Parts: sequence; C-alpha cells; structure tokens
Amino acid sequence: MRQARVVAGVARNVLLRPLPARIDGLATAAAQLSADRGATVGGDLYEVIATEHGVRVVMGDVRGHGLAALGTVAAVLGSFREAVHDEAELAGVLARLDRALARHLRDRAGSETAEDFVTVLLLEITPDGELHALNCGHPWPYLLSVGRASPVTRADPLPPLGLFPLPAELPVTPCGQLLPGEALFLHTDGVEDARDGQGRFFPLAAALREAVSGRPICPQAVLRAVFWQLLRHAGGRPKDDIAILLLRNERPLVLRGAGNCATRVPGHGHQRPAADNPPVAPTP
Repeated sequence: MRQARVVAGVARNVLLRPLPARIDGLATAAAQLSADRGATVGGDLYEVIATEHGVRVVMGDVRGHGLAALGTVAAVLGSFREAVHDEAELAGVLARLDRALARHLRDRAGSETAEDFVTVLLLEITPDGELHALNCGHPWPYLLSVGRASPVTRADPLPPLGLFPLPAELPVTPCGQLLPGEALFLHTDGVEDARDGQGRFFPLAAALREAVSGRPICPQAVLRAVFWQLLRHAGGRPKDDIAILLLRNERPLVLRGAGNCATRVPGHGHQRPAADNPPVAPTP
C-alpha cells in the first residue's frame, strides 16, 4: 500500500505537476480528485504556461476516469507543453493536441479503450488581460469578481477531440478581458455533475457567488470553499474525476491616454461594473 501510494504520487507530480503560486502576474490555485478510491490521479488534466504569445492554459477531461485514463492524459499534456511555445496561434496548439491524441489512439488500436475522446478548453491570456479560447466540448469557465460569478461566454463549443476531425478553420472565441482583481474558475464536468443522495446536481454558480461575496478574491480560499461544498454535497466522494483551476489577475492596471503613453498603477484593484462591457480607461 505504501509503495503504491509513492508510485501514484510520482505519477501525479509528473503529469499534473504543482503549479507555481504565480505565473506571469496571475495567482494560481488548483486541485484534482480521482473517482477511484486510493488513486491520486485520474482522467482530468490542466496546465498553465507563460509563453511569448501570452499565458496559455489547458483544461481537459478524458473519457472515463481513474487510472485507465492516465496514458491519454500524458499524451495530451506532453503535446500541449511543447506546442504552446512553438505555435503562434491558438488554433495551431489545438491542431497539435488533436494529432497527438490520434497517434496515441492508433498505438492503442484494438484495446477496449481505443475509442477514448477528450474534452479540451484552451485559453490564451494576453498581457493586457484579453481572453481568447478554443473549446472542444468542455464546460466554459466562470469569470469571478467580488459578489459575481458568470460564464465567460455562452458560445457553442466544438466536438471533443477524438470523435470527429477538426474543421479546416478554427475560429478563436473572444471572451472579453480579465481585469486586475478578477479571477477565472476552470473546472471539469465532474464538478457540476456531482449529485447528492436525492440526485440533485451540485449548484456550482451559487457556490461560487457565495465564495466571492463581499471579499477580495483569493484563489486558494475560493478553491477550499467550493471543494468543501462539493464533497459535502456528494457525500464525501464524487462519482467522476474532478479538477478545479483558478487564475487571478494580479498585474498592475495599465491606463492608456493620449500619445500612446501608458501608466502602470501597482496594486490597483478593479471591480467590474454592473454592465459586462469593460470600462474605458480614463485619460491621465
């Protein structure tokens, strides 16, 4: 038992290696729970990497759960960690992931799990907080500000990778802007699909609003609050793997005025107004 736990811990740290507390001005917090008792890794995956093209994020969910999905997780994450540096466009990253998954499934042809598919969400966060996404069958993330939690977009996603060929054109979805002080909550479908003893789904949006009510957003605090409510709702352990990733923008606010000059305001928080449109920065 001890030896198995050591091996599982090593696998977890290689596949879902611990994220730094901050990545290019973004505070991070993440957690993953396998549906298989005794397993510390499963079929959910995530990664955050700073590149010359911006901070790039992947959140994914392999068909099935638990230890059987680890090979597919390794194939997708390995491809992502290389492609984000090589590909200037987010569409190129997704195409690389699709080819890596296809090779992995061909190598396993004839096995009972050779028809695996993967839901994938790719995000790109530019230095000024602009959000761009490509979504293949994955839940959209939530945008969190003080007292508010709402999906970044309601656009229809593409099919999961592995089910159908990718279309020739991959239009990236603009998802607005992540302002200083705001956060993104990314998750796999095991979070919202968790049920209680009466078959009711976990009320994620309500749990998020409660977690960010009346206080500055702390990724670790939001993670703990949602995880605790989820486990209590599901009676201690959900039926599916779950993964949660939070990213909070802690970059200085940049005010742009005449003459294309920019003023950086360290530590300046910002609360999004009632309208969803981002505010126009004042002229100094």
